[in-house]
Amino acid sequence: MTFAAFKRARIVRSGWLEEGGRRLDCNPYMSGALEARDTLIALKAEKEPLKSLTAGHAGGIYNGPIFKRNYVESLEHGVPFITSGTMLLSELSTLPLLRRKDAESSRLSYLRLCTGMTMISCSGTIGRMCYVRPDMDGMWSSQDVLKVVPDETKIRPGYLFAFLSSKYGVSLVVSGTYGAIIQHIEAHHIAELPVPRFGSRKEDEIHNLVSRAADLRADATQKLADAQRLLFLALGEPSFPTQDVSEKDRLTQVIQCSDIQRTMRMEGFFYNPTAARIEKWAQSFGDKCKTLGSIADVYDTPPFKHIYVEEGHGVPFFTSGELFDLDRAASKFLSKTKTVNLQKYILEQDWVLLARSGQLGGIIGRPQYADSGLCGASTSDHVIRVVPHGVPGGYLFAYLYSMKVGYPLLTRTMTGHSIPALWPSQLKSLPVVLADAVEMGNISALVVAAFEEKVLATDLERQARMAVETAIGGGAG
Repeated sequence: MTFAAFKRARIVRSGWLEEGGRRLDCNPYMSGALEARDTLIALKAEKEPLKSLTAGHAGGIYNGPIFKRNYVESLEHGVPFITSGTMLLSELSTLPLLRRKDAESSRLSYLRLCTGMTMISCSGTIGRMCYVRPDMDGMWSSQDVLKVVPDETKIRPGYLFAFLSSKYGVSLVVSGTYGAIIQHIEAHHIAELPVPRFGSRKEDEIHNLVSRAADLRADATQKLADAQRLLFLALGEPSFPTQDVSEKDRLTQVIQCSDIQRTMRMEGFFYNPTAARIEKWAQSFGDKCKTLGSIADVYDTPPFKHIYVEEGHGVPFFTSGELFDLDRAASKFLSKTKTVNLQKYILEQDWVLLARSGQLGGIIGRPQYADSGLCGASTSDHVIRVVPHGVPGGYLFAYLYSMKVGYPLLTRTMTGHSIPALWPSQLKSLPVVLADAVEMGNISALVVAAFEEKVLATDLERQARMAVETAIGGGAG
């Protein structure tokens, strides 16, 4: 067997062994940090320590204190709150709201996000990065997110993000001084990280790619909000009288035996009173109210053996979680020749996708629109396909995406409590209210445009990182 047969094998230089105290465990040498460091040392371009290019609270590199999180339900009294687990979601409209009084206190006010910052997950899965875009300005972040605030008189924010999120930057960020993998990042771990400088022209070009991507994502968020506004202009927003009830009554509900006999359902989710009111509201539209199964094919695929090949030789494969990522990229590729019935798992544009299982409040019940970036790709049997016929897919997405209509109806059908799951057989009876054809077309057009902007934004950020990596790789020697 040859060295090349080991896909993840690395050559370890004897100098690295001496430098690392002759450690023989794999971690210090598998992270790529030592190669990245040596490449930057060989780079002829000027390099500056990260701490000299940042400004603001604590010098511009900081996370925050551990604090009790008090959540509220109204934007009037709260601010959207981002954690390391949610910062890379493509959709942030469902973020929890941290109590505004706490967020704006002297102890936490500096955790407010501003456009141009780079966020780095500093605990759990460390080293994941996100550029703070205009629609995130004014949100708050948790202590497990490290903030890097560029000094814009010294460096362009988009260029700094592109370097830190490149293969060279990430390798250095997630490694310790000697290359060992660390489990938590603090400001001092990355303060001395060398940032290469390539001149204002090159750095401006890279910054502009990242900045344009951020603007596109912010505009996509606005388009989806506009689609929701048009949806409720067409249908009328569901409005139910609020009732003053005790805390006990809010947490309990009396179900008639006849209801259980009629529905044959025992899950508490199914008897969600909000969903029941929405269903009655939908049925009040008469013939305009259709079941999901009558306007779309709703199905899942059987489990199958995943045979993966190298990129470029297979079909991009997305897990249910990856479908909802901000920088959506396939991590694996299915073999075109060895995957049995591969066509069953290929996605087409204008479909609506639903994660079959997950935790309530997570990705389950959140629809995803199949845009041009997913067309021709594949996904797992943990994703339910909704293939519309006679109804624009963008309109169906907007309806199911709505927190005031679709989400309560979708989550109502879940079964199981440890790991709830959705089932096509239950989803087919979900009520969908149709608007006029022109209105549905306008709503769908906004959704399609929003998702295509997200596809373009992802491509622009990749171009920015590639430009950085090419400049570093080409300048070393």
